[in-house]
Amino acid sequence: MKFVKAISTIILTIILVYALNRPWGPVPALGSFLSPFTGFWQNGEKISDPKGETVLKLDSLRDEVTIRFDDIGVPHIFAKNDFDLFYAQGYITAKDRLWQMDIQTRAASGRLSEVLGPATLEMDKNSRRLGMAYGAEVNAKIALSDPKSREALLGYTAGVNAYIRQLAKKDYPVEFKLLGYEPELWKPINTMYMLEQMTLTLAGRSNDLNMSNVLKKYGNEVIKDLFPDYPMLQESPIIPAGTVWNFEPLKIPTAKTAVTTDSVLINESPKPEIKPEGIGSNNWAISAEKSITGYPILANDPHLELTLPSIWYQVQLHSPDLNVCGVSLPGIPSVIIGFNQNVAWGVTNVDADVYDRYKITFKDASQSSYWYDNQWKPTRKREEVIFVKGQSEPYREQVTYTHHGPVTKYSDELTGSVNLATRWIGHEPGNSFLTFYELNKAKHYDDYRSALAKYVGPAQNFVFADNGKNIAITVNGKLPLKRKDQGKFLLDGTNPDDDWKGWIPAEQNPFVKNPPRGFVSSANQSSTDPSYPYYINWIFSPSERAIRINERLEKMASGNADSLRMLQNDNFNVLARTVLPKLLSILEKTPLNSTYKAAQQVLTDWNYQNAPEKIAPSIFEEWLPALRSAVWNDEFESPNAPLAYPSRDRLLYMILKQPDAKWFDNVKTPQKETLSDVTIASFKAAVDTLNARHGAMSPSWQWSEVKDTEIKHLSRSLKPFNAPHLKVGGGTGIVNAITKRNGPSWRMVVELGPSPKAYGIYPGGQSGNPGSPYYLNLLEKWEKGELNELVYLSSPDQQNPHLTSRIILKKK
Repeated sequence: MKFVKAISTIILTIILVYALNRPWGPVPALGSFLSPFTGFWQNGEKISDPKGETVLKLDSLRDEVTIRFDDIGVPHIFAKNDFDLFYAQGYITAKDRLWQMDIQTRAASGRLSEVLGPATLEMDKNSRRLGMAYGAEVNAKIALSDPKSREALLGYTAGVNAYIRQLAKKDYPVEFKLLGYEPELWKPINTMYMLEQMTLTLAGRSNDLNMSNVLKKYGNEVIKDLFPDYPMLQESPIIPAGTVWNFEPLKIPTAKTAVTTDSVLINESPKPEIKPEGIGSNNWAISAEKSITGYPILANDPHLELTLPSIWYQVQLHSPDLNVCGVSLPGIPSVIIGFNQNVAWGVTNVDADVYDRYKITFKDASQSSYWYDNQWKPTRKREEVIFVKGQSEPYREQVTYTHHGPVTKYSDELTGSVNLATRWIGHEPGNSFLTFYELNKAKHYDDYRSALAKYVGPAQNFVFADNGKNIAITVNGKLPLKRKDQGKFLLDGTNPDDDWKGWIPAEQNPFVKNPPRGFVSSANQSSTDPSYPYYINWIFSPSERAIRINERLEKMASGNADSLRMLQNDNFNVLARTVLPKLLSILEKTPLNSTYKAAQQVLTDWNYQNAPEKIAPSIFEEWLPALRSAVWNDEFESPNAPLAYPSRDRLLYMILKQPDAKWFDNVKTPQKETLSDVTIASFKAAVDTLNARHGAMSPSWQWSEVKDTEIKHLSRSLKPFNAPHLKVGGGTGIVNAITKRNGPSWRMVVELGPSPKAYGIYPGGQSGNPGSPYYLNLLEKWEKGELNELVYLSSPDQQNPHLTSRIILKKK
């Protein structure tokens, strides 16, 4: 019997060893992951010895580099030349964020399926069909032909690879172990992929197809009525209204034919991403006259998806002609948002119309030629090969390119299918890296303007301040020269009139320097008033954040860094102030039961603050979307041929200025509904929804509980690596724009002066390792709206109480 038990135990052990050391479909082998010698047990980290010093000898270095760390894990890198500086930046960023760099590069290049299997194949197909790899390749070629960007890219690449080459398997980031693959060596083109991914995030969407469907269904009169080219109720543009344009504009293109009204039915991948409302970024700078310091103060908080690890990586870079501090994007050398001893800068998204779709007519199924300008033009083909984990053969697809861009097939309710080519700024050759490289070294306003002229995209509102007491903001990027509304609808790929006709001259991009009001600001709202002679886009983010920012900056006097920090955390709801009194006046005339009456009273007593403990914002933020749906769904909900919905501003204008508008009636019911009817019904629906989800009114209705902001691990599936529940306010259209998954990914305030002082924070920490004490160490302060004073050193041996360990890099 004992012999049988022993044999059984041996057999079971053999089976278990076999099972744990082979992959099962997409599931990697778990043996090495569970191993105490190479598995996740090896990923725990301790806080560095405050006085510790490590010397590393590495290949390719040209001279010695010193890296000082502060008590929140930020590296301060001191090098004697640019190559070594970016080498060290690459090395130390890889040390903290290697898996993040790897997975984001794979996402941009369409290579996720190599390590994640068939589940991500459609994502990879979409990346390839959009031409992400093509865009990265053309930009890498240009960047590597310029001596400055070449030095930076090669140095950064060498540093990342020096870190990867010295990694033992036990030291791999835990995600590599979980997914069962190894890090591969970095290439310069990977940096271009990272830039492509950012361009996709900020300028890779359009609602032109949905707008074309509206045009087809309702015609031009409804387009003019419900989809105006400038907000009807309220706006506070980035470049102050009334600014005089001191240039002679280029001739604006005109069209000889009307826009197409073809209806497009999209019922398969890829579905076009619809532009979200009410989320974006803030930046501003106040003049020396408004500042208690006598120098300008600049603030920036870019609003992006909140992830762990953070999208940003804090760093200081110091060389003989550079001393810059701020945040970088892992995978990209230099500082993207930050300051040096002379200047500070920040960015928000412009949301320029730089993503247009063209309907293509091919000669035949071979797609070897297409009709353009009354003749057949040859296409070119690019074979995309996608390797899929667990499959013996790769997926292959020929992507056809026209002069507009790559072509994707969609389903069409009229003809069965439609081929659409994408003209996108992500395909445009350029070297945007040089903009940040030169901003890192800038000394004054002229350097800022020179750096911006090299930028391609995605278009950004670059705010600026310097020790010469200048403040400025520029709506900047390579902006196509187009007729008004060109791109508002699907374009005709056969007609040369619909092509982009060159570029707006960089010096004619909207900008303002030292305006009389004493501040500059942006919050993704309209770039200019309608007097600007060029078309940038027909719709931007709603105006409420900009209105609130500008109201507070107008009144600000003797401002300091904390004044601007408090503004970044402002929870005031301008939308509620604008529309809620009208809506409540309707409820006051309506008999309500006790449940609805209690909710009405909460709103009546509200001070319009979206504070985390308040119940009123939960009711309001549930009510407004319900009201929007009640007004528009009957005419614009169309799953077969998706329709664009009118903007929030247009709905507000109707409620406040056109209460008898026909659109309040639900055409699917026999009776005629009014503004009062849809207001009351949507209010009751909102309260009923809150009751169903959270029970009777109680602390569970508090805004932070209902909004339920979450910060997930970048994988989106590894729940133990997510952040804990956050008690934060803010929301859509609020300066403190924290929604469920998006928000201030980096908050920064810089006081310029002879010795600049800066403050900043992002949610999470420096490390991407969930076992590190620097993974979540900044989250609590961020949640409270606090900032850390940024350590800014002038030499590696400077004394500072926040400094801890150091690493010395020496060439072998």
